[in-house]
Amino acid sequence: MTQQNIHIWVWIQNNRVIKAVLNSDMGILRIYDEDDNLILKRTGLNKTQIKEVEDCIIKYGAKKIDSQTQSFRYL
Repeated sequence: MTQQNIHIWVWIQNNRVIKAVLNSDMGILRIYDEDDNLILKRTGLNKTQIKEVEDCIIKYGAKKIDSQTQSFRYL
């Protein structure tokens, strides 16, 4: 099994912790709230669109975390 190109980002928005998981190989974006509830999912994105999403997330002050992290809760 090959390792996929997955990036995980976390940031604070409206006093809540938000997590984004971007898989550029599969073209999938998932955004979760602080309780790990899925609040947004987009599929069929190309690598350019994934990069644009990451650029927007960075503007919110997001921090990239290690993709090897197991399932977790932030608060």
